[in-house]
Amino acid sequence: MPREFELCPGRRIGGDYPCFIIAEIGQNHQGDLDIAKRMIRMAKDCGADCAKFQKSELEYKFNKKALERPYTSKHSWGKTYGEHKRHLEFSHDQYRELKKYAEEVGIFFTASGMDEMAVEFLHELDVPFFKVGSGDTNNFLYLEKTAKKGRPMVISSGMQSMNTMHQVYQIVKPINPNFCFLQCTSAYPLQPEDVNLRVISAYQSAFPDIPIGYSGHETGIAISVAAVALGAKVVERHVTLDKTWKGSDHQASLEPQELAELVKAIRTVEKAMGSPIKQLLPCEMACNEKLGKSVVAKVTIPEGTVLTLDMLTVKVGEPKGFAPEAIFDLVGQKVRKTIEEDETITEQAVENHVKKVKS
Repeated sequence: MPREFELCPGRRIGGDYPCFIIAEIGQNHQGDLDIAKRMIRMAKDCGADCAKFQKSELEYKFNKKALERPYTSKHSWGKTYGEHKRHLEFSHDQYRELKKYAEEVGIFFTASGMDEMAVEFLHELDVPFFKVGSGDTNNFLYLEKTAKKGRPMVISSGMQSMNTMHQVYQIVKPINPNFCFLQCTSAYPLQPEDVNLRVISAYQSAFPDIPIGYSGHETGIAISVAAVALGAKVVERHVTLDKTWKGSDHQASLEPQELAELVKAIRTVEKAMGSPIKQLLPCEMACNEKLGKSVVAKVTIPEGTVLTLDMLTVKVGEPKGFAPEAIFDLVGQKVRKTIEEDETITEQAVENHVKKVKS
């Protein structure tokens, strides 16, 4: 069983615990605090476990030339990339307000720290866990410093190789054992043929002592539900209030109805995973009584006859008798009374019958 740990106060992941569902608001709030709060409330109402944002200290995430370069995309909120990012970036006080609001609503709150200084702020903000975005997964210095903070970590793996993920594991594990990996492909929107859900199984084999999850950028919910069926213990999906809004992430995000459907579907699949033990269940008894077959006499069998296979057949019988799997056990047994053709063969009709134990 994969290792379990407490990701948020009172909420464990891994093992048989429910999948932890992260509603990734990111920067789909359009730089508007009221919209951000509406999205937190939406995430809670739809049943998500956590509302997540993206926090950057822009001068530490980007160099000057990156911030000064022209940004003419239809999704731009400014003439330069720096102006665009500043429009979307909430202040420390605004983050404190959002965290307080999430607590009032009753949903866990965190953010991806997009640079080392952002991680420092989120640590001071006392978020329950750090999310490591795919862009920092091979930033080993960042990983080491973040792991040393001692908070649980959820690490995405977009744009990375298995070799890199082994290195990430070897860096983080000795410092902070409470972390998990998410299979992720960094494309927006993500096409099904690029999802590679089988990586979840590969991660489970390569890293059996940590939970594995899935961060998806595809459209719809089917692939994310399939990830849970494969054993994903964390699912992260971008969310939006309106896919037509300006911004490159909205198209690959779930609107409220879709998020609610995803949560419901995940919880249904979790129930359906059930037990690996195959047995006749109480819910099957009615069907078994109605349609379950029994061994019946193919011909009239006189009292004292030793049964042979050509005397027996299998039908839905009334009353119930020996189950079909007992037919070979009955061969060689003596009947204590005459059994008419097409009559059910019951235990009372067979002398000293002892059912053989299957090996």
